[in-house]
Amino acid sequence: MPEQRGTQTITSTSDQQKSVPVVTVESFYNSHAEKLQMKLEGPRVGFHRKIREPTINRPGLALSGFYTYFAEKRVQVLGAAEHSYLKSLTPRARVRRFQKLCERKIPCLVMSRGFHLAPELLAVTAEAGIAVFRTPMITMKFINAATIALEVDFSPTVTEFGSMVDILGIGVLIRGVSGIGKSECVLGLIERGYSLVADDVTRITSLEGRELMATAPELTRNHMEVRGIGIINVASVFGIGSIRIEKRLDLVATLKDWQEMETVDRIGLDREFYEILGLQVPHVTIPVRPGRDMARLIEVAAMDQKLKGLGENSAVRFNTKLLNLMEQKGT
Repeated sequence: MPEQRGTQTITSTSDQQKSVPVVTVESFYNSHAEKLQMKLEGPRVGFHRKIREPTINRPGLALSGFYTYFAEKRVQVLGAAEHSYLKSLTPRARVRRFQKLCERKIPCLVMSRGFHLAPELLAVTAEAGIAVFRTPMITMKFINAATIALEVDFSPTVTEFGSMVDILGIGVLIRGVSGIGKSECVLGLIERGYSLVADDVTRITSLEGRELMATAPELTRNHMEVRGIGIINVASVFGIGSIRIEKRLDLVATLKDWQEMETVDRIGLDREFYEILGLQVPHVTIPVRPGRDMARLIEVAAMDQKLKGLGENSAVRFNTKLLNLMEQKGT
């Protein structure tokens, strides 16, 4: 009697290539200065310092002399409250308080609301080797935007050997041994109007442990290697609509020679998952055989996954109807 079958999880073989992010002041500034409207104030020092926590701290209590539980591993932001407090102090007390702050191993300082750091305080940061930035953004807006940026920077990343495409909003990672036909499959999908995210090598980042975002390495972005032809620029050949910078990973499709497969699921009740960075992604194994349109099959797999995301599972519905029919005939 047909029945609901179990699930199988395949663990990524790329765990050894998982990278632990190291975020420095320089990388943070280079990546987010434009978005956060940050400009360097004073000398270019302290860019080698590491940001060790993906969040922001306002050192108001520290400036008042209270350093218990001081979050020195974070980017320090001086807003209107801190600026007003420093102005209320005598010049000598102001410098002394600021020197105590700069003695800590803080990564950098950011002046929000366009405030300028007083020359005597800027001299303190220069002597301590701490970079100072200025932004016109309101303090809370800067903190929110910078925290989101740092969360991405600190997210664990892994490299998967496979091509990534966007099919009707479903991000599909196409895996398989070398020469199985991944590039030809991707070309067929691009010709159907879908978008390339990455070819052969895909960088996957876990965002807050809840979803996986895929992109291409900077060197190979927008390019593909086609055996017998060479490297092509996908955007130049197929148009700018044929590429996408990043996409959430929703489905993993593994191409496998049909002769190497012991059994093939004919109904689709068996559920497979591919584990990447601790998250399980729906997985399908597609047999490769001469004459089969692999691009069409992956397109259908993506559309079926989209239906499953909406609560429509064709295999389960068919199995239920079959069971009901068998029960009716049995009675």
